[in-house]
Amino acid sequence: MDAVMGMLSALPAQMRDPVLFAIPFFLLLLVVEWTAARRLEHLESQPAAGADRRSPAGTYQRRDAWTSLSMGLVSVVTTAAWKAAALLGYAAIYAYLAPWQLPADRWYTWLIALFGVDLLFYAYHRMAHRVRLIWATHQAHHSSQYYNFATALRQKWNNSGEILMWIPLPLLGVPPWIVFASFSVNLVYQFWVHTERIDKLWWPIEFVFNTPSHHRVHHGMDAEYLDKNYGGILILWDRMFGSYQDELFRPRYGLTTQVDTFNIWTLQTHEYVKIVREVRGARRLRDKLGYLFGPPGWSPARSAQPVGTAAP
Repeated sequence: MDAVMGMLSALPAQMRDPVLFAIPFFLLLLVVEWTAARRLEHLESQPAAGADRRSPAGTYQRRDAWTSLSMGLVSVVTTAAWKAAALLGYAAIYAYLAPWQLPADRWYTWLIALFGVDLLFYAYHRMAHRVRLIWATHQAHHSSQYYNFATALRQKWNNSGEILMWIPLPLLGVPPWIVFASFSVNLVYQFWVHTERIDKLWWPIEFVFNTPSHHRVHHGMDAEYLDKNYGGILILWDRMFGSYQDELFRPRYGLTTQVDTFNIWTLQTHEYVKIVREVRGARRLRDKLGYLFGPPGWSPARSAQPVGTAAP
């Protein structure tokens, strides 16, 4: 690891990815949480009569955790590939279409980038839960029935939607490498909110920032929690745009129709397979479009009914 960090530190600042530097801390926190969960699990494993008999809060299931870690390792590679592919396009937009070019050494450029990435992440994340074709890229992150730091690493491999979503930033003159760095900061921040070991925080923090309490709601499959709390760093976007939900009770995690496998390829692709099968089977064009761009769980028979994010 020291050799890897040494190689990264030798790179120009523009080429360094905060996610790579954060990996050792991700792993350290994961081990700490995992150890604490194992030590506390026996205290919570015998609930009283009538109590919640689900897995204790913060529990790790070995195969589930290794599945999340494996998906995260592949995601590091695929995300780097998507960013490399986007670099030329962003550079062209920044150089030839932006009305001005913001200086990389000024604080306000970073402020614009960080706020811009967070707002665009909110918009993309909300879209990903309401448009099935985009949900197919994102649903793997929600597929674990456990909620812990390992779950944070269960990332998608197809970042094409986010790449397109960031285009306004180079168009506004934000240097492409700052766009990428800002999204990495956003992603690093979201790691710590994937835990049940942190309760609600001081209310000003809960009001402004995304916290473990807020993000537990987002991962809940309960009807009260579906399609809520999309924020990355700031929960203010959810409060402003009507998608906020307070944590009322401990959520049940995963998809409303669980995918009972630890095969990382199946977890990443099963929703695409279902979409292709249903589009092929549809006779009307409007139904084909509904299966592609309707909300998850859309069908001709249910098109007039509200549908939750993680529906089948």
